[in-house]
Amino acid sequence: MIDATPRDLMAEIGARARAAAAELAYAPAEQKASALTTAAEAVWQSRQAILDANLQDMEAGTQKGLSAAMLDRLRLDEGRLAGIVDGLRSVAAQADPVGRVLADWTRPNGLRIRRVATPLGVVGVIYESRPNVTADAGALCLKAGNAVILRCGSESFATSGAIHDALLAGLAQANLPAAAIQRIPTRDRAMVEAMLTAVQHIDVIVPRGGKGLVGLVQAEARVPVFAHLEGICHVYADGDADPDKARRVVLNAKTRRTGICGAAECLLIDRRFHDRHGGVLIEDLLRAGVQVRTTGALLDIPGTVPAAPEDFGREFLDMIIAAKLVDGVDEAIAHIRRYGSSHTESILTENDATAERFFERLDSAILMRNASTQFADGGEFGMGAEIGIATGKLHARGPVGAEQLTSFKYLVTGDGTIRP
Repeated sequence: MIDATPRDLMAEIGARARAAAAELAYAPAEQKASALTTAAEAVWQSRQAILDANLQDMEAGTQKGLSAAMLDRLRLDEGRLAGIVDGLRSVAAQADPVGRVLADWTRPNGLRIRRVATPLGVVGVIYESRPNVTADAGALCLKAGNAVILRCGSESFATSGAIHDALLAGLAQANLPAAAIQRIPTRDRAMVEAMLTAVQHIDVIVPRGGKGLVGLVQAEARVPVFAHLEGICHVYADGDADPDKARRVVLNAKTRRTGICGAAECLLIDRRFHDRHGGVLIEDLLRAGVQVRTTGALLDIPGTVPAAPEDFGREFLDMIIAAKLVDGVDEAIAHIRRYGSSHTESILTENDATAERFFERLDSAILMRNASTQFADGGEFGMGAEIGIATGKLHARGPVGAEQLTSFKYLVTGDGTIRP
């Protein structure tokens, strides 16, 4: 099979996925939950094999010259594996999203009409270095009754394969088709193009990765795409922000994990906050080892460096942040509208009216108040896991969990009813 051309290989995988999706559409909730619970146990039982595979990928990534942020995305340890296990169990325990009655009404002519949640069908997930996506995407798609085709990046090929083996163990135990969760068995980049044009086999593509990957998918896909271009996340420290809260949130938003899409990439500081509290936010970041690229009066803070125009609106995914003074919430909103990517923005303020203005006048997928942008994560939203953060406006927005991986159909019941 691996010796086949990318197009032929995609046709073979796609046909199996389509057949599996037809079976999954009516699989009982208990059967799907059992598969995920067993998969969680299999991940933990095979943790040494997974960590060994991850070590291979890490060594190859280091030799390839991956950045520290990319290596952090790739790296697994027992703690992160435990998080994967918890995510699988959490998704297994959730209410089944398939079959939910979304609306129910009766017409004057006696017709009863119900709108009911159904699976999307076959989901294609294209991702780079984060091996946890293998488990998250497999679990969420299965929970929503979808078959999934996983195409991981070459950086995480060995690790993703080891995790995929655990998912297959869960499917086998629950007597569900192995083709419910398939993984592209080759590093050949041509398989990406084959997936993007497989309109007869794949119902939606979810890209998970950097700007280059997601931009390519959006530009070349003939299959519908859940859009997520970049995580250019802003934190705005308002003049009425509590300085202690602001210092905690800003530091966490930037430094907890710099390589994830919810990491803060730009700090906007109200001039009133700066006049009252000085450069404490910038100084905290500098002490933590963050390079602060800035302009104007903030350059007077020792250790800062001048920002280039392109630093605003840039996803660094590193210990680098752009910073700027603004005059009030409206200037902050205008800056975010110009440079943001509609992912996640946070306002730090004790002023309810200012927070409401920020929420009303920005249209990013996630807006926060007095909270770190690092919470932009499906697991933190109670979804167990996520397949990605959608920044488009059609079908799904924000963290894409199992519920967002469903569509709907109408069930209409009459009693010999005819239309006059």
